[in-house]
Amino acid sequence: MTESTSGKTLTHLGASGEARMVDVSDKTVTERVAMAEGRVIMTPETLALVISGNAKKGDVLGTARIAGIMAAKRTHDLIPLCHPLALSQVAVDLAPDQSLPGIAVRATVKVAGQTGVEMEALTAVSVACLTIYDMVKAAERGMRIEGIRLVEKSGGKSGPYKAKD
Repeated sequence: MTESTSGKTLTHLGASGEARMVDVSDKTVTERVAMAEGRVIMTPETLALVISGNAKKGDVLGTARIAGIMAAKRTHDLIPLCHPLALSQVAVDLAPDQSLPGIAVRATVKVAGQTGVEMEALTAVSVACLTIYDMVKAAERGMRIEGIRLVEKSGGKSGPYKAKD
């Protein structure tokens, strides 16, 4: 295994630096939960279009929610070396926010398993944000996707994590 600059071991690298899937067979099955967030920044006019439900491609928030859920379930197909997981819950919440202006996206993913679901939560948020962009890009190409990050996680050997604001 290779050590990072912080002294922690990088688990996806073998002794010679080659990429490998981590063997989790000896890990204890525990409930693991991860929450991630992000946002899509847009003009007030584009936000009004999303809220009104009048986007040409249809229900932006509903479609983004489904896309995020589907993405979490397919994370192992998208991110090399991620384990396929039988997720027990994926929730994607989208909140229009006039103060941004834009849409705040939050995903919570849960599993009873031997490895965490941080990547699944981050993937759900990323794809939900990309779907929002895709559905209203005809109205505004200058939207920005920002702030995608892990907010918190629990379960597993490494214990809980909560991001600092």
